[in-house]
Amino acid sequence: MALPPGFLDELRARTPLPGLIGRKTRLLKSGRNWKGCCPFHGEKTPSFYVYDDHFHCFGCGAHGDAVTFVMRAEGAQFMEAVERLASEAGLEVPKLAPRDAERARQARDLYTVMEAAMEAFQRRLRLPEGRPALEYLRRRGLTEETIQGFGLGWAGSGRGALQADLKQDAFDTSQLIEAGLLKPPEGDEAPRDFFFNRVMFPIRDRRGRVIAFGGRILGDGQPKYINSPETPLFRKRYALYGLDRAREGAFRGASVVAVEGYMDVIALHQAGFTGAVAPLGTALTEDQLQELWRLSPEPVLCFDGDAAGARAAARVAEAALPLISAERSLKLATLPAGEDPDTLIAKGGQSAFQTVLDGARPLSEALYGLLLEGQPMASPEQRAAARNRLVAAAATITDRALAGEYRQALLDRFFAATRRQPGRAAPAQRITRPALVAPAIRTAQARILIAILLRHPWLLPQIEEAFGVLDLPEGPARLLQSAILSWPMHDARLDSEALLSHLATEGMPDAAAWALGAEALPQAARPDALPREVEEGFWHFFLRLRGEAALLEDQKAALEVFAATNDPAAQQRLIRLTEALGALRRGEDGADMAEDTAATPQ
Repeated sequence: MALPPGFLDELRARTPLPGLIGRKTRLLKSGRNWKGCCPFHGEKTPSFYVYDDHFHCFGCGAHGDAVTFVMRAEGAQFMEAVERLASEAGLEVPKLAPRDAERARQARDLYTVMEAAMEAFQRRLRLPEGRPALEYLRRRGLTEETIQGFGLGWAGSGRGALQADLKQDAFDTSQLIEAGLLKPPEGDEAPRDFFFNRVMFPIRDRRGRVIAFGGRILGDGQPKYINSPETPLFRKRYALYGLDRAREGAFRGASVVAVEGYMDVIALHQAGFTGAVAPLGTALTEDQLQELWRLSPEPVLCFDGDAAGARAAARVAEAALPLISAERSLKLATLPAGEDPDTLIAKGGQSAFQTVLDGARPLSEALYGLLLEGQPMASPEQRAAARNRLVAAAATITDRALAGEYRQALLDRFFAATRRQPGRAAPAQRITRPALVAPAIRTAQARILIAILLRHPWLLPQIEEAFGVLDLPEGPARLLQSAILSWPMHDARLDSEALLSHLATEGMPDAAAWALGAEALPQAARPDALPREVEEGFWHFFLRLRGEAALLEDQKAALEVFAATNDPAAQQRLIRLTEALGALRRGEDGADMAEDTAATPQ
């Protein structure tokens, strides 16, 4: 039964070989690939290697792709292997009628058509009509070896030029239309060339077969670039320009880097960055990201250093989050303002772009700035909106352990940044009064505050930001603060058992026992406390841990918010802050509630 080449390519792309073959033999990482003992012949020393799209045994010579492996390992026929793999990959095997089978045969012939078209475009580049295009490529710094290696060419200006060039190959007009080289006829008109008066860039699949073309106009015409239409060979969302060469480069250890355009890819390869690829004029799709991960577990995405580049980076980062895992992620690199890889290399040589690559940041580090770039955080509402965006972004990661790590990292940066924001209170260690509040009393107060939250985590969504800005004493209090803030509250039951279970998985059951084991806990930290008692108890200890200088700043900010909004919640906050300041100035530091725990060194 004949199958469309596109279907088999997609089936192979959706079947990770290490996972498939790892069911039959134990594989170990070997550089960028995997190795193990061959499942097809008995051996004690591993000589069986698994690459991104094929396997090879240097002992018995077994070689093939995913379909071949299932056929050999399980004694399956070709279609049985295809159907088994398709079921696992979520694909439906096409049911081909005899007419469809003939069409599939013709589709395979389209590769021959595309190869012949590339050669015709190359010949025209060397004719007098192609001289302006050839001079353009040379002005861009491309060598003869690069021009030939990438198969660059020129589409003629005359109607029917390509058909004339391919006449000796006896291709049907219908084949040229199906390959996207001719536009279908309109009415009584003859088919027209899809590309004319353009520099031609062959687009190849991962195996190096020409599947489409990109064309660049010379001068100021629009659109500057066009790509082939969708065909049986070419689906834009899967293709990456330079993929076939980048596979070889990645195999030899080159960094995989995604840039914007054809000329960027070519300039980078010529300069020695042989892992460069580019999407075809659009943002990276999920399928293209999967292709990148087949080349490298952490490819680099390179963006312009302007506002548009930052927006593009943010879009790709958010789109990638549901797809990342502990084994695969991204790095992000930023070009100098006004430069692209092509111009940067022309001005500064290989070292200039290497500096950009060396400065690439892991997604986990870059994400905070991408999400909150330019977002104001002066008011509580703005800060809450910013925090919610960070939490929502982390929640899109499907790997729950990794999602928790991202959430904690993002919130740690958020709370650190908002503590230092102009107009907000300085960190607690610079504003407390050590002479008036002994370290043991602060530790006792922190211990009771955390005990309240451990018994009543339903309060956390209301006080998360306030809890995060506290500078708690080093030791169990500081560790518990960080672990509580990393708890994915949007996914969890907001009860004590769930929070204590989270702390246990974080390796902190002893710290939790330290907080709950404090003597003379107030009513607010007891399981049977009423909601009002819990809230009053939390704010009692929070305001005392916050310190007088910080409370003065908070009172000032709360007064401004209340004056501007007349919001009852803002009024209540202002009243609490004023009461807390009065209590501190009267010497009511809450030590009576913590004296038993303060008496024991912590």
